[in-house]
Order: sequence, then structure tokens, then C-alpha cells
Amino acid sequence: MQSQLTITLLIMSALLLNGCASSGVNESNIDQPEPRPLIGDPEHPYPPEKEPEVGDILHMPTGLYVTEQQMLDSIVDHRMVYVGETHDSPAAHRFQLDVLKAMFARHPGEVVLGMEVFVPGQQAVIDQWIAGELDEAAFLRQSQWFKVWRADFAYYRELLSFARDNNIPVRALNIEKDLVRAVGSNPLDKLDEQQRQRLPDMSFVDEYQQAMVDAVFSGHGPGGKHAEGFKRVQMLWDQTMAENIVDYLQSPAGAGKRMMVVAGGHHVRYGYGIPRRVFNLMPSSYTLVGTREIVIPEEKQHQIMDITLPRFPMTAYDFVKHVVYETLPQQGVKLGVMFGIVEEGLQINQIIPESNAELAALQVSDIITHLDGVVMKDMYDIKYLLLEKSIGDSAEIELKRGDEIIKMTLQFEK
Repeated sequence: MQSQLTITLLIMSALLLNGCASSGVNESNIDQPEPRPLIGDPEHPYPPEKEPEVGDILHMPTGLYVTEQQMLDSIVDHRMVYVGETHDSPAAHRFQLDVLKAMFARHPGEVVLGMEVFVPGQQAVIDQWIAGELDEAAFLRQSQWFKVWRADFAYYRELLSFARDNNIPVRALNIEKDLVRAVGSNPLDKLDEQQRQRLPDMSFVDEYQQAMVDAVFSGHGPGGKHAEGFKRVQMLWDQTMAENIVDYLQSPAGAGKRMMVVAGGHHVRYGYGIPRRVFNLMPSSYTLVGTREIVIPEEKQHQIMDITLPRFPMTAYDFVKHVVYETLPQQGVKLGVMFGIVEEGLQINQIIPESNAELAALQVSDIITHLDGVVMKDMYDIKYLLLEKSIGDSAEIELKRGDEIIKMTLQFEK
């Protein structure tokens, strides 16, 4: 018995003494294709000690909850900070602003904000906004916000205002919509020469991203050519944004800068979208952060996609904040009509029953030429003015009804 114990102790001592020189494991086997037992869940390698509550921030690789300040201290020194968003979640956008403020506080003058919501054709207007040369109304009009992105500007107002107030450059990352439509509808070899010249490198295929697209379409009946088209579009979006990021950071204007990228979560989560493509072109440190909606009010239930995504062999984010899927507070009023644009102004093609327009006795075929003295030339003109109104406010309307010019005060009662 004594000799066996002595031998055991000698073996253990040898392993401990040799531990620094070699781990005691044949490391040459690690990269071998032979199957090895998997321990735990790669997406959650360390299950957290409790279920998350609203406001909790989880460090997913370790399964540990941290404070917001601990998270910010951990991420702000990376060259790239990717913040995945749910586009219509106010909590997600507040989280973005917190991250941008922390990066700016740590590295003033070195931070750039890259945004999926913008395309390069808007860059000159974005630069004017940051320079303080445009007010909000002019910025929305000249950037064609409601045409290019369409989401309520209120989601992004505070983020873009902070960038403007602190002279933080904002870079347009996305691709023009006409090319998105062309790539979604046609195989790449069917595009014309001009379209092909505008494409990014479409050879960088990621199997995890492809699996995600297949899962999305599996929940909506046979995907067929539509699934293939969306795979091409997903590649187009992510590769374009990656190349635009790298082109800027490798330019004289971007040299030495750190970029916070805000994009939809599916472009950022798991790192297979934009982050891996950027690293392929420009290896540098990065981190992935985002939000997860764990409380979903009834009015938001219809926004949740009923699909089962594949499991991936990595965590979705480095840090994830758990939030409520909030509804943006109601802003502005609605006239309650469908418009068509004509030479004289905005022609009413349809009136919604019991709407403000019907209560004001507006009629189909009326042409609204002025609202509060502003000439109505396109949909933007009336949309922005109505966003500034509240229930109980009024507006002075001038319209053309046949050959008659009518001026009236319209009360927004609902």
C-alpha cells in the first residue's frame, strides 16, 4: 500500500513539475478531425447563476453578470466596437448612446460612428449635419431619411445629436437600394457590367450566415429563389459595410480612429456578419455587444419571428444587456389620407373613415398646396410637419378643389 501511494505521488509531482513545459496533453490532437466529446454549450459555455432580469448585463463567455461601468471599461479600448440593435427598440438605441458616450469620454477626438442606416450617397449631408450647418428638418429632407431608411427618426435622434454636438464623424456604411434590389432579383452573372463594378468582393462566403438565412426562410414556406436572393443580399450588405469600414479606417481621415458600428443584430451577432469580414480585411481588436428583449409587451408580440435558428459554436455577444421591447412613444398626428404627388401639390386619393381629414371635411381629389404656409411638394413636406403636431393642435391648410382655392383651419382631434 505504501509503495503504491509513493508511486502515485511521484506521478502527480512529475505532472505538476512539467506543467509549464507541456500541459500534460498531446496538443497535436487538438486540431485533428477525430470527434472529441463536447463539454457544455458553446453558445453559453458558463450558464449564469440566475435567469436574467431587465437591466442585467451578462458577460456571455464567462456567464458572469457585470455592472454597466464594468462592461464599458472592458470594451471602450477596442479598435472596433460592434453594437447590434433591434431597429424599433428604444432601449437598444439608449444602449448605443451609452456606449458612444463612454468611448468618447475615454478617447475624445478618436471616435467615429459607423451606421447601417445611411448609404454613401448621403455622406455629404451627414457631414453638414455634424458640422452644425443643418437643422433637423433640413437634414431629414436633404438626406431623404424617410425614403432611404423610413424608420422613425426619433429612434436615432439622441445618438446623432450627441455625435453632432461633440463633432464625432458619422460614416455611411450601407449600400444603395437599387443595387440591393438588383442583387436580390438576379444571380450575379446576370447583372449588367455597371452593376457588377459596384459590387464588393462577393466571394467571402460564411457557412454560419448561410445557415441563418436558410433558417429564416424555413419558417416562411419554401424559400426557393427568394432564399438564394436573400443570401446574396445578406452577403452584399455585410461585405459592403465591412469594406466601407476598412476603407475609412485605412484612409488619412480614419487613421488611428476607433469606430463604433451600429447595425441590426443579425449583422453583428456571433461575429459572422460584419465583424469577421472586417477582420479578414484589417485584423484588429474588436468586441460584440447588444441587447436582448426579455419582456415583450402584447403590442410588440407580432414583431417576433416564429423561427428556430441553428445553434452556433460561439457566443452571440461578449456582453448583452437585457431589456424591455418598448414601444416608441407616439409622436405627431396623422391626417388620415393616402396621397399622390401632382404638379400643384399633394392630391388626396383616399380618406380613412373617422380620421382627422374626414372630420375636417376634406375630399378625395383635393390638392393640398400649403400647410402652415409651407409649400407641399412631396411626402416629406407634410410628414415632418405632422410629426411636430400633437392632439389638440391645429394647422392652416390651403387646398385646391377643382377651380376653387380653399383656406381652412384643421383641428387635430385624434
